Amino acid sequence: MEKQMAKRNAMKRGTKILCRALLAVLLLLAAAALLWAWQYFHRSDPADIIRYETTNPYIQDTTEISAHRSGAGIMPEETMMAFENCVENPAFDIDFFEFDLHITGDDVLVLLHDDVLDRTSDSETVFGETNVRPEDKTYAELRQLNMGAKFETAEGEMPYADLHGDAVPDALRILRLEDILDYLRSHGDYRYIIEVKNEGELGRRSVDFLYEALTRRGMLNDVVFGCFHEEVSDYVDEAYPEMMRGAYASEVTAFYLAALLDKQDYAPSFDVLQLPFGDPKESYGLNLATARLINYAHKNNLGVQYWTINDEEDMAYLIRVGADCIMSDYPDRLYAVRSQLENR
Repeated sequence: MEKQMAKRNAMKRGTKILCRALLAVLLLLAAAALLWAWQYFHRSDPADIIRYETTNPYIQDTTEISAHRSGAGIMPEETMMAFENCVENPAFDIDFFEFDLHITGDDVLVLLHDDVLDRTSDSETVFGETNVRPEDKTYAELRQLNMGAKFETAEGEMPYADLHGDAVPDALRILRLEDILDYLRSHGDYRYIIEVKNEGELGRRSVDFLYEALTRRGMLNDVVFGCFHEEVSDYVDEAYPEMMRGAYASEVTAFYLAALLDKQDYAPSFDVLQLPFGDPKESYGLNLATARLINYAHKNNLGVQYWTINDEEDMAYLIRVGADCIMSDYPDRLYAVRSQLENR
C-alpha cells in the first residue's frame, strides 16, 4: 500500500514538473513570437534616416520608380505591349525597367521570368506539351507564342486568351533583349534592373551576351545586374567587374548581420541591395526596411531597392524612409503615391 502511494506521489510530482516545463516552453515561444512580430511590423521614423555623401549612382535623394516585369499588373508582363504602356502612357512616368532574361536553344536572350512558359503563354497549345523551357526551343519557335494568353485584368478578364497563330500581335510575342533595349533607348533616358535566370554554363553564357549588348550600346552604366545563382554573380565579378550588380541571398544575410552589429570593416563585393518587403515568406520573416539597415547600406555606399511593392501603404512607408528605388507591378499606382507625398 505504501509503495503504491509513493508511486502515485512520484507520478504527481513528475506530472507537475512536466506541466511546468511545457508552460515554460509555451512562454518562451510566445515571447519569441512577440519579438518576431515587433521586429517584423516595426516601422522606422523617417527622421532617423541619415544622408551620407556617396559615389554610388543608384543612391538617390528621391525614390525612383521601377516597372517590375514592365508593369505586370497593368499589361502582360515583359511584352512590348507592357513596355509601350509604361513609355507612352501620359498618366505616369517611371525611372527604371526591371525584367528577366532566359537564353534560347540558338543563343538568343529573350525576356521571360519563369523557367518554363506555361504560366504566361499558350505554349501547351502551340507545342502540345507542358513545362517547355526556353533553352529547348529556338527564338523562331518561341515567336509563335502568345505571351499574353494567361494575363488577367483586375476585373478578372483575360482579353488576349483567344489569340493564337497569326492572330497574335507582335506586341504580345516574345521579346529579344536587343529589340527592347533599342526601343527603350530611343524613347527615354531609362535605367534597368536586369536579372539572368539561367544557372551554370547557360547563365554564364547569358552574361556574356548581355555584357556585349550593353557595351555595344554604351549602356553598361545604366544597368544593375541581378541573379539568384551565386556562381553566375561570381562570374560577373571575375569576368566583368565594371558591371554593377545586386546582392544574392547569402550576401543579403551577411549584410543583415553586419548591419545589426554595425560592423566597421564591412566590405561588400556588390553595389545594390534588392530586398523583398511586405511578404514574410520572401524575406524569411525579417524586416529589411528599417532606418538602421538603410542607413548602414548608404554608409557603405550601397543602393537599396525594394521588390515587389504593390500595396500603397508600403509604397508610402518606403518612400518616407529613403528607399532608393521601388519595384512594382503597378508603377502607375506607385507614381501616384510618390506624387501625393511630394505635393504635401
